[in-house]
Amino acid sequence: MKRLNWQFLLGTVLIALSATLYFIHYAIFKDAHHIFVFLLGDIAFVPVEVLLVTLIIHRLLTEREKRSMLKKLNMVIGIFFSEAGTKLLKLFLEFNASPDKIQNDLIVTADWTGQNFSAISSHLKNYNYRFDSQKGDMEHLQSFLLEKRSFLLSLLQNPNLLEHESFTDLLWAVFHLTEELAHRTDVKNLPASDYEHLSGDIKRMYVLLISEWLSYMKHLKDDYPYLFSLAVRTNPFNPSASPVIQA
Repeated sequence: MKRLNWQFLLGTVLIALSATLYFIHYAIFKDAHHIFVFLLGDIAFVPVEVLLVTLIIHRLLTEREKRSMLKKLNMVIGIFFSEAGTKLLKLFLEFNASPDKIQNDLIVTADWTGQNFSAISSHLKNYNYRFDSQKGDMEHLQSFLLEKRSFLLSLLQNPNLLEHESFTDLLWAVFHLTEELAHRTDVKNLPASDYEHLSGDIKRMYVLLISEWLSYMKHLKDDYPYLFSLAVRTNPFNPSASPVIQA
């Protein structure tokens, strides 16, 4: 209400000032025709000015701001994969009932184009993921997630992530699995129904994790080729991957 009152007052003052200046002009030159000619000309230009300011300039500034924000968000996503995401992809391969099938599709190379990324992303949406929480090292997964708990919470507190809905969904899925495991003292001796529940949590998180990883890899390929080179050499889906560049 205070903001509206302030704007109304400012508008009133500006209109009054304009009327005063026009009155002074008439008082000096006694030429109402000249005043109305230029007044009409100024009013006629208002729609064009609105078009330039609101539709063109505003849109350009919005796009620039959006690109800047996405760049910052990709930095946050990069930190996530450096600290936890890439390691989680490796750990989850142990729980995958058919890891070889998905590994072959995700061995990203330097020759990949945007079309390759799009094709694999579309393919993975229809992929039949099957996970077994008893198949892998659940204790290792539990300790790793609990170790990264503070880090994950710090990411969730970043207000900029609200602009990146899919990555926010991933963080909530990771945090949910972390909380599930944090409330279990012995993950080696759980009933079958609980293992089935944890398998579902792992699957939910894994699907989101792969999608974000592919998007991040494409971002590196397009904008940071030197970081993309390292990411390819440390690809968690490539069993022969090595950060060491061989001759």
